[in-house]
Amino acid sequence: MVRNEPWHRNDAMLTLSDIRMQAEARLHDVPDGAPLSPGEAALIGFAVHASPSALVWDRAEECARAALETGARPEQLHEVLVLISGLGVHALMVGSRRIADLARAADPAALSGPLDPQQTALWQARVGNDRYWRTFERAVPGFLDALLRQSPPGFAAFFDYCALPWQSGTVEPVLKELISLAVDATPAHRYGPGFRLHLDNAVKLGAGRRTILEALDIAAAASPHQGVA
Repeated sequence: MVRNEPWHRNDAMLTLSDIRMQAEARLHDVPDGAPLSPGEAALIGFAVHASPSALVWDRAEECARAALETGARPEQLHEVLVLISGLGVHALMVGSRRIADLARAADPAALSGPLDPQQTALWQARVGNDRYWRTFERAVPGFLDALLRQSPPGFAAFFDYCALPWQSGTVEPVLKELISLAVDATPAHRYGPGFRLHLDNAVKLGAGRRTILEALDIAAAASPHQGVA
C-alpha cells in the first residue's frame, strides 16, 4: 500500500532531502523488490542528463552507449527522449493556474462560470471519467480547468503530446514511470506533483522500493545545466 500525504503547495521550496523523505514515506509498506538492471539504470541516467533541465550531452551519451551495450535499441533511447521532452508542460501546469488566479483577482467573473459547449466537449473527450486523468487532476488541482478555459487548442495539444511516448511501447510502462519520477526529482527541476504522481504509478505497475530509491539516487547525481553552444 502506498502511503499518501497532502500535496505541497506549488510555491513551497522542495529540496532533494524533501524528495527523499517523501519517497520513503510513500514507500513505507512497499516490498524492496529487485534492484535496477544495468540497462534500466543506463536508460534512467540517459534521461536525467538529456532532460531539458540538464542537456549535458556528454554524460547522456555515456549512458546511451551503456544502454546500447546492455541490449537497448536506438528506438528505445528515442522514446525516452520523447518522454522527457514533455518536461516543459510543467510550465503549463504551474503557470496556467497562476494566470487564472491573477485574472480572477482582477475580475472575479474572469475564467469562471460554466464551460461553453466546445470546452465541455473537449473535457468529456479528453478527461471524462478516465481514472488516470482523475488521479492527475487530484495531483495538480485546477490545472486542466485553467488550461481549457484559457486555451482549448493548448488543452487538446497537451493530451496529444503527453500520449506520444505511450503509443509506440518500446519502453516498458513501469520503466517510463521510473524515468519520469527521476527526471522530476533532479536537482535542477524538483517538480513535486509530478514526482509523487509517477512514484505512485510506478508502484501500481509493480516497482519495488529498491528500484525507486535507486532511480532517485541517479536523479540526485544529475549534472547541472551547462548551456548549449
